[in-house]
Amino acid sequence: MVRSTTIVRLSDALPLAASVDDEATESVLSEHKQQAKLIFRRINSNSEPKCSIESGPYTLHYLIADNVVYLTIAEKSYPRKLAFSYLDELSKEFSQSYGAKVDSVRKPYAFVGFDTFMSKTARLYQDTRTAAVAESNLEKINGELQDVTRIMTKNMEELLWRGDSLDKMSHLSTSLRSESEKYRKAARQINIQAMLRQYAPIGAILLLFLFVLYWRVF
Repeated sequence: MVRSTTIVRLSDALPLAASVDDEATESVLSEHKQQAKLIFRRINSNSEPKCSIESGPYTLHYLIADNVVYLTIAEKSYPRKLAFSYLDELSKEFSQSYGAKVDSVRKPYAFVGFDTFMSKTARLYQDTRTAAVAESNLEKINGELQDVTRIMTKNMEELLWRGDSLDKMSHLSTSLRSESEKYRKAARQINIQAMLRQYAPIGAILLLFLFVLYWRVF
């Protein structure tokens, strides 16, 4: 289930809004909330727009949209697709309500009133069964979600303690896409060359036949 959510400005990690968590949740997630702060400081405009970071029994999912980072902490067993459905819905409502003011605010939690919408939406995603029903009724989300396999996944230990950065992850992802495109182009060229080798003799014979036929007739 979705346990806690924070919204910050991408450019400087200024907190814009956050869910109101009870004392039990604060106690259980204190370490993961500190990890979330580290993530906010590390990501930038070149980072992956969607990422899931595994940390013990929880996973931190974040979504970047319009200079805003939406991050939620959910149990590790909670489906990523539902987590990003939740974040996607938050991003659309937040952008519509406060998007024009994001770059100008100076004080933290300037949009604390957004908690009402977050709480209401989080209740729809409290468990996978309820969330699945809610998701089926949200056509605008279903039509715009990317394939879940395209969401970058990283382990918190690797990310924070072994020196890997989200920017490095982005560069790696871009490099892999570039190499994949390069191999696809090479494969197309090989296929074209193979077809030419296969059908070129037939074409030459046909052309010669047409030439002889033309010469005899005319």
